[in-house]
Amino acid sequence: MRSWALLVVVALCAGVARAQTDLAASVYGAFTGSVTGNGVTQSPANQGGAMVELHHQSNPLVGYALTYSWNRADQRYTGGQVTCGLPCGNEPTTMTAHVPANAHEVTAAWEVGVHVLNLRPFLLAGGGVLFHQAAQSSSGTQNHTAGVLVYGGGVDVGLLPHVGIRAQYRGNVYSAPQLSTAFSSTKAFFNTAEPMVGVYLRF
Repeated sequence: MRSWALLVVVALCAGVARAQTDLAASVYGAFTGSVTGNGVTQSPANQGGAMVELHHQSNPLVGYALTYSWNRADQRYTGGQVTCGLPCGNEPTTMTAHVPANAHEVTAAWEVGVHVLNLRPFLLAGGGVLFHQAAQSSSGTQNHTAGVLVYGGGVDVGLLPHVGIRAQYRGNVYSAPQLSTAFSSTKAFFNTAEPMVGVYLRF
């Protein structure tokens, strides 16, 4: 029994010894395909952004990460038809709208990773809140807040004892934001791919 108790204490001490906290800053590209629903096609622009991440690994395998990210998230809506009359010859015309927007995201995610030499490959999964804000406020635009599911993985590469590079891929799944009041909601979901690279400082 004493031997087992000693092994448990050693394992716990090893886990505490491996506990690490780091702060990272990354840049990324946000890539999202078009969706169609209720006669409306919604096409987000592929744009760039930045993310700040606080990560804590509480034991050799499991940790968590808190993030805030921002990116441009312009939306283009196409759908519906109107008849303009003369001089168009009563031909139906498809309506379009472009809404400049910003996306703010706050998430919390669990991470599973292992240290191999100066590398730490990891997987992550979590969720949070995604806020789309129309950049130009007008009577034809509105803001949109929704929940977001986050998944992905990456690798930390240690360069110095407390500094390294973090490369990762994050996927975001969320309801398509309805920023233009002239169009009905597509009631569809986006899956945004965010490949990113940054630098972390480990405490």
